[in-house]
Formats: sequence, structure tokens, C-alpha cells
Amino acid sequence: MSKNAMGMPDIDFDKEMVGTVEVEDRDKLDLDSLTGWFEANVEGFEGPISYTKFKGGQSNPTYKIETPGTNYVLRRQPFGKLLPSAHAVDREYTAMTGLYPTGFPVPRTYGLCEDVEVIGSKFFVMSMADGRSLWNGALPGCTPEQRREIYHSLIDTMADLHLNKPDQIGLGDYGKPTDYCARQIARWSKQYRLSETEHMPQMERLIEWLPETIPPQHESSVVHGDYRLDNVIFHKSENRIIAVLDWELSTLGDPIADFSYLMLNWHNPADGRAGLLGLNLEELGIPSQDEAVERYVARTGYPVPPMDWYFAYNLFRLAGIMQGIKKRVIDGTASSAHAKAMSERVAPLVERAYMFARAAGMPE
Repeated sequence: MSKNAMGMPDIDFDKEMVGTVEVEDRDKLDLDSLTGWFEANVEGFEGPISYTKFKGGQSNPTYKIETPGTNYVLRRQPFGKLLPSAHAVDREYTAMTGLYPTGFPVPRTYGLCEDVEVIGSKFFVMSMADGRSLWNGALPGCTPEQRREIYHSLIDTMADLHLNKPDQIGLGDYGKPTDYCARQIARWSKQYRLSETEHMPQMERLIEWLPETIPPQHESSVVHGDYRLDNVIFHKSENRIIAVLDWELSTLGDPIADFSYLMLNWHNPADGRAGLLGLNLEELGIPSQDEAVERYVARTGYPVPPMDWYFAYNLFRLAGIMQGIKKRVIDGTASSAHAKAMSERVAPLVERAYMFARAAGMPE
């Protein structure tokens, strides 16, 4: 198998991560119990239920629930012992429930079940967005005009999220509105420590330096926390987003931190996922980083961020997330076939975070 620029095996993510597979024994649900919950909680439900599991994602297992009249999506926490505050399906449910009435593109939520006796973990049910799931940032098969429209939709939708006023949509208490980066650095430092598998001096330096150098937070909004190409669903025939998914890392916070996470894709190697580094963007019709920033700033009115610091921060945060996946791989509880490959990204992420931190002024 060939290797990409990060030394990882090349994977056709559009083929490997899109669609559903039969449910393995370890991920099976109690359909009798689940049917009873649907009957009590989901308006208009009529069984019987059949189900498959979506290929993509390695954090919260996600199922396609089929009935004769309607398809639903069920998203649950992993079975077994969990790290504190991880796999927050209740937060996902709250964010989408608040945003749906505003017209922002999220699925409709039908119910949250916090009783782990029903299927063995917390879960929620939402509508199924019937559209296109795109994984490859190069968008093979698209024309330059189509690619530009897709990226403009990606940027504009994020800007629109950040322009929602949390107090006006019932999410004023969804998180602390200030000191977002400080709280995130503390959270992922703690999660990293809880799932640490080896000593990494560069990670230790980042844990030390980042909290001391945080830029001022100019605005507060709902932030997604993991906004990228493969966490949105596009319309089947139009180049616009119909659903933003995977809200487990969402909270109130600094929209610039959220936006700069998306912009990291311009610096991530083009490996069949969202990364764009090494591609001829002008030829492909994909906006450059400067064009993308200009479009976001024009739509929101926010200031242009010190990108090197935010890139270091976001890569550090990603390393903390991937370390949790690595620990679950070692413990045998990771839910995706690609979790092991994902877990191998920890060291490269730490190295790149360190590089951007040095560019942002961190002394040796």
C-alpha cells in the first residue's frame, strides 16, 4: 500500500468511509427495547425497525435506522467506560435542537435518551439528511466552478453559525462565553494526561506555552469544534450544505478558533481527506487561504487572526483528541476500522503544532 506525505497509508476515504455496513456483534442494539423507546418518544414513528451502521467516524457510533415510512439516524456513546466529558451526545442534541428552528442547516432532533438501560448507552435520534458526503478535499469529479461553490458554502455556513446570537436561540447557557481557548487548552491537556501512552517532550512544552500566549477573544458564539468537509452533508444536486453534523465538541466560545481549525486544511497534506497542501488550488478552483479568510471576514466583520498561534492551538487540540482514540485502540474499545490509522497521527500532529508555535514566537 502506498504512503502519503505524513507516512500514512493512502486510503480512498470516499469509498471507505461513506455508506453503511452490517452491524458487528459488539455494536448491536436491543431492537425490542429500542422500538419501545421510539414508540414512546418519536412523533409519527411506525415500525418495524431494521438498521445498519455508518462506516465513518470513530468517536460516537452512528446507525441508520430504517422503517417502512421513514429513515432516522441514531447516535450513541460507545459502550464501556468513558473519559469524563467525552462522547457528549447530549451536547450534540442540545446544539442541533437550538439551531434547527433558526433555519441553520442541521438535522431535526426527535429525542435524547439518557437511560443507559435502553440500549446500553446514552443516545439520541435525528432526521437523516439525504445528500452527498464528501471526504476528499480535492473534490475529484467536480469542475473548478463546482469546487469553488462547495468551498464558498463551507465558509459561508461556518460564518452564519458564528453570527447566531446564543441568547436569542436558547443556547445562552450552552457554555462559558469567554476564555474559550484557555478552557480548551486546559480540557485537552487533562484529556491527554488521562489517555497518555508515552512521554512526548514537545507536547509538554505546548501544554506549558499555549496558556501563556492566548490572543484576545473578540466575540463569543456557538462554535462547532470539528467543522470540516466530511462533517457536513451537501445537497444531492446543488453545491450547498443541507446539514452540519458531529456537534459533540460544540460549546460557546471564540469563533476565530473555530474558523482557524477549518483553515488548517490548507496546511494539511492532500491525503484523500480534507487536506489541501500540495494541490494547485488555482487550477482546481479552490479558494486560497487568503481568499477564504477574506470571505469569512467580509461575512462576519471579525478581525483577521494571528494564524500561526491558532494553528498551533488547533493541532495541539487535535493531538489530544487523537491520543484519546489511541488509548481506545490499545484498550480495544475504538469503534471504527480506521481508528488505528487515526491513532498513529498523534506524533505528527504534535510535531506540526510545535512548528507553528515556534513560528508564532515560542522560544526553544
